[in-house]
Amino acid sequence: MSFPKNFMWGASSSSAQIEGAYDVDGKGLTTWDYDKKRINPGCCSFKYASDFYHHYKEDIALMAEMGFKMFRMSISWSRIFPNGIEEEPNKKGLDFYRDVFEELKKYNIEPLVTISHYDTPLYLEEELDGWKNRKLISLFDRYTEVLFNEYKGLVKYWLTFNEINSLLMFKDFIPNMSKEDIANNYQALHNQFVASARAVQRAHSIDPEYKVGCMIAGACSYPLTCAPEDVLKNQKKMQDSFYYCGDVMVRGEYPVFAKRLWKEDNVNLEYTEEDIKDLKEGKVDFFSFSYYSTTCTSADKNVAKDGLGNFSLGSKNPYIQYSEWGWGMDPIGLRYYLNEIYNRYEIPVMVVENGLGAIDELTEDKKVHDQYRIEYLREHIKAMEGALEDGVDLIAYTPWGCIDLISASTGEMKKRYGFIYVDLDNEGNGTMKRYKKDSFEWYKKVISSNGEELGL
Repeated sequence: MSFPKNFMWGASSSSAQIEGAYDVDGKGLTTWDYDKKRINPGCCSFKYASDFYHHYKEDIALMAEMGFKMFRMSISWSRIFPNGIEEEPNKKGLDFYRDVFEELKKYNIEPLVTISHYDTPLYLEEELDGWKNRKLISLFDRYTEVLFNEYKGLVKYWLTFNEINSLLMFKDFIPNMSKEDIANNYQALHNQFVASARAVQRAHSIDPEYKVGCMIAGACSYPLTCAPEDVLKNQKKMQDSFYYCGDVMVRGEYPVFAKRLWKEDNVNLEYTEEDIKDLKEGKVDFFSFSYYSTTCTSADKNVAKDGLGNFSLGSKNPYIQYSEWGWGMDPIGLRYYLNEIYNRYEIPVMVVENGLGAIDELTEDKKVHDQYRIEYLREHIKAMEGALEDGVDLIAYTPWGCIDLISASTGEMKKRYGFIYVDLDNEGNGTMKRYKKDSFEWYKKVISSNGEELGL
C-alpha cells in the first residue's frame, strides 16, 4: 500500500529554536531567552537561534524546492503578548506570522501551528508561577482567540501544547524530584488540559474548518524481558507517561488508572465541574506525536538504566542500534506505536517529529554528505508505509528540523537534524548561510514520488 495522494510531507520546527530576534519588534522574554547560555556553557544562544525571523523567505523557498506540503512551526506567545497579560496584542508580532503564513500559502505549503511549544512568557513563570496557576487558562483563552481570528483562512491545522506529557515524564528525567513538585506538575497539566479543550471549542466556533490536535512525546517502551513483572511494569509506564494525556485529550475524560496514579504520587487535583464539561466538549480532531527512539522497562531495580539518550529513560535494547547521543534507533517501533495509537483512539494521526541528531561536516565545496540521516529517515518511512498497510489513518509526516536549529535537549548547534545546513557553531559564530545537504535532494525525491522513491 502506498501513501495516500493527499499525504502531507514536510518538516518541523519551533519558534524558540529557529526564530531568534528575541528582542525585536516588541517581543517579550520567554523561559528560553532568559539565560544567555540556557543549557550547556559555551553553547549557542537561543536568543539568536537560526535567525528564521530574518531568513524566513529564503528558508520557505528552500522548503518549496523540496516540495513540502506542510510546515510545522510554532508561534511564540511572547511575540504576540510580550508578558502574557496585555489587553491588546503586539501588532508587529501578528504581522510577522501573517507574513510567514502568506509566504507559505504562495507555495501551497500548509502550516501546522503549535500554539505553545515550551516557550511560556517569562513574566507568567516568574510572577504567576506558570501553569500551576489557573489564571493562565484565561490568559491562554485570550491568546488563542486572537490567533484563531487573526489567521482565519491562512491556517487550518493547529496543535495546542507541544509534548504535553513531558510534565509527567520529568519525574523519570529528574532524579529525586520532590513529591510536591510532582503533584504540582499534575495540577499544571490539568490546567493545560482545560486550556487546550477550551481552545478546541473556540477554534471550532470561530471557523468550522479548523482542525485542532494534541501533541504527545512518543514514550514508546518495551518490557526488557518476557518476565510477567517486566510486562506489567511496562504497561504501567505506558499508561503513566503516554496514555494518561492521550486519553484526556482524545476521549475527553481522565482514564480509569488516573486514580491509581494520583494515589501513588499523593495528588489532590483541584478542578471544577466546568473543567470536566470543558474536557468532554473540547476533544481534539487528530492525534500527533514525536518519535525518535524506544527504550526498555524492567521491574528489577538492579538492572542498569543505560538507555540514557539525553535523559534517564530506561534500559538498553540489545536488538537495536544507538546514535552517538545514545538514542535507540528503532524504525519498527514506529510501526508498532502507530498501530497502538490508532487502534486505541481511531482518529487521524500525524508523526510531527522524527529525526537523527548528528554532527554534520560542511566540506570545502560546501556539501554535507549525511548518508546516516537518509538511512535513518528511509527506514522510518518504510515503517510508516507498513502502518498504512495495517490500516492506520496516517495523514502527515513532518520530521524534526527542516533547517538546522539548536537542540532543545543539549543546547547545541552541532547536534544537527535538518535537510538544510546553517553556518553557525556552538558559540554563535558563523555567517548564517544556508547549504543543501545530500538529504535535501533525497527528501525532494521522496516527496515528489509520494514515498515511492527511497533509494540512497
